Amino acid sequence: MGPRFWFFPLDLADKGRVESLFRDGEFEAVVHLAAQAGIRHSLTSPDEYVASNLVGFVNVLEGVRACTCRHFVFASSSSVYGSRNKIPFVEEDSTDHPVSLYAATKKSNEVVAHAYSHLFHIPTTGLRFFTVYGPWGRPDMAVFLFAKAIIEGTPIKLFNHGKMRRDFTYIDDVARVVLKLIDHVPRGDLRGSEGEGGSAPARIYNVGNNRPEDLMHVVAVLEKELGRAAVAQMLPMQPGDVMETYADIDDLTRDVGFTPRTSIEDGIREFVAWYRDHYGLTAKV
Repeated sequence: MGPRFWFFPLDLADKGRVESLFRDGEFEAVVHLAAQAGIRHSLTSPDEYVASNLVGFVNVLEGVRACTCRHFVFASSSSVYGSRNKIPFVEEDSTDHPVSLYAATKKSNEVVAHAYSHLFHIPTTGLRFFTVYGPWGRPDMAVFLFAKAIIEGTPIKLFNHGKMRRDFTYIDDVARVVLKLIDHVPRGDLRGSEGEGGSAPARIYNVGNNRPEDLMHVVAVLEKELGRAAVAQMLPMQPGDVMETYADIDDLTRDVGFTPRTSIEDGIREFVAWYRDHYGLTAKV
């Protein structure tokens, strides 16, 4: 029999509910992907990010500390790199200058997880996801927003006048990485080779397609698959946004043999097929 998985939607800021979950369950590993996501929303609703991404994150870590979990895997974000001119982004790069509250909360998650790993020897792995898209994706992400707008004939908002590049990562590739990493448990050095406190069993990985795409190319692929031209609304750069993301995935390839399989063309084709089916649309809109 293969591994069993449980999925638990709950208010992470509700400490009692989280404590109850871990008290009643026995988990070999915990994969924590829940968060209040989105850079732009964090500009107007900071309290939601503090409650979910900070308070909720610590509540989950406390639950992990109280149980016999052998590995804690959690979602970070490429946004922790901030606005950088150096590409591709490497895990060892500085992440001390986030340019949005969302990015700051994800950086905080990495630091807090490392502290728990060091103090309580909890193996932790943080995943810096790069622009994940695909079926059942977030409706506030670019590919979903653009597809909906093109179908409805409403303008798509292209910030920085469309002059942006993103490392779009298809959901199937992301799922393969997470499954591989559950059993790739970091090891620390209790002998203290990295200082008096010892080396924490903690790792951080970039999870990306290892190839940035021009935003206008993504729009063109969507237009082709949907059979309709986009109505573009060119806008200036949005506060908290960055010009380009590009994941160096050498560590991930070395440690678990990961290689992205999905091009942006194939990924968007699969997404559009799902979108048509999910919303009952004809083959060409």
